[in-house]
Amino acid sequence: MFNVTLKDGSKLSFENGLSLLDVAKTISDGLARAALAAEVDGVTTDLTTVLDHDAEVNILTFNDQKGRDALRHTTSHVLAQAVKRLYPSAKLAIGPAIENGFYYDFDCDVSFTAEVIEKIEAEMKKIVKEDLKLERFTLPRDEAIAFFTEKGEDYKVELIRDLPEGETISLYKQGDFVDLCAGPHIPSTGKIKAFKITSIAGAYWRGNENNKMLQRIYGTAYTKKADLDEHLEKMEEAKKRDHNKLGRELGFFTTVDSIGQGLPILLPKGARVIQTLQRFVEDEEQKRGWLLTKTPLMAKSDLYKISGHWDHYRDGMFVMGDEDTDKEVFALRPMTCPFQYQAYLNEMRSYRDLPLRYAETSTLFRNEASGEMHGLIRVRQFTISEGHLMCLPEQLEDEFKNCLELAIFMLKTLGLYEDVSYRFSQWDPDDSDKYIGTPEQWDEAQGIMKKILDHLEIPYEIGIGEAAFYGPKLDIQIKNVFGKEDTLITLQVDQLLAEKFGMEYIDRDGSKKNPYIIHRTSIGCYERTLALLIEKYAGAFPTWLAPVQVKILPIADAHADYAKAIRDELIALGVRVEADLRNEKIGYKIRQAQLEKVPYMLVIGDKEMENGEVAVRSRKNGDMGAVNKEKFIEDLMKEIKERIR
Repeated sequence: MFNVTLKDGSKLSFENGLSLLDVAKTISDGLARAALAAEVDGVTTDLTTVLDHDAEVNILTFNDQKGRDALRHTTSHVLAQAVKRLYPSAKLAIGPAIENGFYYDFDCDVSFTAEVIEKIEAEMKKIVKEDLKLERFTLPRDEAIAFFTEKGEDYKVELIRDLPEGETISLYKQGDFVDLCAGPHIPSTGKIKAFKITSIAGAYWRGNENNKMLQRIYGTAYTKKADLDEHLEKMEEAKKRDHNKLGRELGFFTTVDSIGQGLPILLPKGARVIQTLQRFVEDEEQKRGWLLTKTPLMAKSDLYKISGHWDHYRDGMFVMGDEDTDKEVFALRPMTCPFQYQAYLNEMRSYRDLPLRYAETSTLFRNEASGEMHGLIRVRQFTISEGHLMCLPEQLEDEFKNCLELAIFMLKTLGLYEDVSYRFSQWDPDDSDKYIGTPEQWDEAQGIMKKILDHLEIPYEIGIGEAAFYGPKLDIQIKNVFGKEDTLITLQVDQLLAEKFGMEYIDRDGSKKNPYIIHRTSIGCYERTLALLIEKYAGAFPTWLAPVQVKILPIADAHADYAKAIRDELIALGVRVEADLRNEKIGYKIRQAQLEKVPYMLVIGDKEMENGEVAVRSRKNGDMGAVNKEKFIEDLMKEIKERIR
C-alpha cells in the first residue's frame, strides 16, 4: 500500500500498480473524464503513469495551463501525423504547445496553401476519430539516432545528437506514427474535441536565419467546440486590431524592402504620436529630478569591452569593422548605459551629489533575427525612454520605488496599466558564462531586489535566465492582441558596472566607494508602445494622444473662411487640427473623418457662422449638435490638458 496526497490535502491509500487515471476515477468519474494529465510531486506526467511510491498528486484538466498544454501538444502530434500521411516525404522539425495553442514546423516541398490546409484538417479529424492511444517508450541514444535516420528525419537526428552521450531518449507512438518527444500527452487522440489550424508562417530552423526556412503551421485545441468558437471570434477581433495591419491602414507607419526588415518608416501620424509621448515623458522626468543627456549613437569596441557587451552581447550588435584588419572598430549602441556613465565620470562625485539621475531619449540598434521581426513591436532600430540612476546603498529602495511609480504613472495615463504583469528576471547559475560577476554578487543583488519587491508588495513571477548579463531586473510584461508577451518596461539593479567603469564617490568617511546603479525605462520602447496603443484603442486614440484631434468640415465653399479662422485659432492653442476644404459632400467628409478615427468633427454651415457656433460630432458621444465655439474650445483644452481617456 502507498499513500497519495491530493491538491486539497486529503489522502488516499492505494495498492501498487495503480495508474494516475485510476486515481482520478477513484476521486470521481467526472474528474476522470475531464483529466488530461497529472502532476506527481510537482512534475507533469501522463495519466498512464503507474504510481509505485507515496506521492503528492494533482489531476490536471483543461482548467489548468499544464492540462491545456498536454492537450495542445498532443494535437500538434496529430497535425504532424496528418501531414506525414498526406505528404510522406515531409520532414518533421519541432511541434510544441504554446500559449493559446501549438505549432509544428515542417520541411516540405508542398506549399501549405489554403486548399492543402483543408486536406490536413480533414485528415486530423480522421485521426481524432480513430481515438489512437498515445504510448511512451524509450530508446538508447544510438538506437534513437538509427531509428530516425532510417526514417529520413534529419531534424530529429540533429536534436538527438545535441543530447549528452548515454542519454535515454523518450518517444511517443500513436498508431503507426512515432515522434521524438519528452511529453506529457493525453491518453488518446479521441479526447481532442475541437481544434483549428489558425495560420501559416515561415520559421528558420532553430530560429537561425542561416538555417533553412521551414513552414510553420499554427493551431489551437479545446475540449469544447463552444470554447473554440469563442476563441476564434476573439482572434478575428484581434486581427482587426492588429497594429501591423491597422497601423498601416491608418497611416501610422510603413516598411520598405529596400530599407530592410525591422526598420519601419514612421509616417506623419505615427511620428506625431511618438513626439507627443516623448514630450510628455521628458517633461514628467524633469519634474522628478532627472537630468537630460544626449550621447553618441556609436562607440569604439573599447567602450563595449569595458561594459561587457562585447563579450556577452556582440551577436546582438551592429559592428562596423574587423578587429584583425582595422585600427578602430565601431558598433552602434544596443543600450545607453556605457555612454551615460561617461557623464558621471566627467567629474569627481561626493555622497552629497547622489542620487544622480540621467535620462535620455535614446535611439538604439539591436541585430534581431529576421524571424523575430513583427511590425513595431520588435524592430532593429528603436527609441527608448532610457535612464540610469547612481545612488548610495541606503537610497536604493526609495529610488527604485520612485522609478517604479514613474512607470506606473505612465502606464495608467496611457490606459495600459490593467494589461501588465511583473516578472522578476534572475540569472541562471547553471549557465554562468552568460553573466559577469560572482555567484556571491548575484545572490546579493537578487536578495536586495527581492527585498525591495516584497516590501513594495509587487506581485511578480520569477524568470530564471532572464536577467541582464550584469544584474537582475523587474520586467513589466504586456501582451499584444494575439496573446504574445513582450517586455514593455524594465527596472534593473546593478552593482557590477560601476566598478568596471571606475565610477566612484567620496563617502562621509572620506573613502571611495562604488555607487549602486538603477537602469530603467519610464515608458519603454516608443515604437512598441505605439503598437500596443494602436491595438488597445483600435486606432481610436484618446484626444490628447490623437495625431489629428479636430477635423473642421465646412459644408460649402462659402463656409471655408470661417473654417480656416477656427483652424488657425486652434493651431495657435497647440491643437492638432485639419480643415477639409475639398469640394465634396458633407456626408463624404464626415465618413472620411470617422474612418480616420478623429476624436472631434466640427461641421460648419450658415447657422454656425451666424451664431459663432460649431456643430460638434464626437467620436465618443455622437452628434452633440450646435455648441458655442468658445465653450467647445474650453472643454477641448481641458480634455487635452488632463489627458482624459
